[in-house]
Amino acid sequence: MRRTLAMARKELQLYFYSPIAYAAFAFFFVIAGYFFSANFLYPPYIVDVRPVFGTITFVFLFIIPLLTMRLVSDELRQGTDELLLTSPASITEIVVGKYISAIVVQLLLVAGSLIYPLILSVYGDLDLPVMWLSFLAMFLMGAAMMAVGLFASSLSAHQMVSGIAGFAILLLFWTIEWLGDSVGGKIKDYLGIFSIVGRAGDLQKGVLDFADVIFYVTFIAVFIVLSIQVLERKRWR
Repeated sequence: MRRTLAMARKELQLYFYSPIAYAAFAFFFVIAGYFFSANFLYPPYIVDVRPVFGTITFVFLFIIPLLTMRLVSDELRQGTDELLLTSPASITEIVVGKYISAIVVQLLLVAGSLIYPLILSVYGDLDLPVMWLSFLAMFLMGAAMMAVGLFASSLSAHQMVSGIAGFAILLLFWTIEWLGDSVGGKIKDYLGIFSIVGRAGDLQKGVLDFADVIFYVTFIAVFIVLSIQVLERKRWR
């Protein structure tokens, strides 16, 4: 655990030394703020946090590949991966440490987004269960997307390639429910199970279904394990 936290601290420092992270944060809040103002600051005023959730999670689709593309690919590009993979820390500790740093960054984005319901509360009373469960869904969805980005980063030494791969995988899981709708039948039901957007629907309505929470946790675990397996293969080449 000590090595994992040390890796997380190191990655967090690198995040805030990187101009890409600041650019991604700026892009996130500019775009989210623009859509929020377009939806809520002009009459008729609708005191509902759910459109904020939809906007922010859509921006995640573009921001998260930017925030995760360097996590492993930077090590591969600089050649420091050999030192890292032969260090006393296990690959699992390395990957989990990197993922924790990504989660902290994503948590900052979610925490910063609380400004929007605070503004909405000026115009009326918010449905607090809906608000907090929507933000829980936002965090879980973002955490799942971070795991995908980490996996994509382990695939290539080129950050841009990792970023594009991460975006492509996320786009697949984002649109998989729509693909099911176009196919219909039982395939629709099977594909809908894996939709990272569809799984947030009940939480967004203020309904806490632990099956949805377990889905996101399992999704995260699968992509962390895949990242570990990719690096294990690199270690033994």
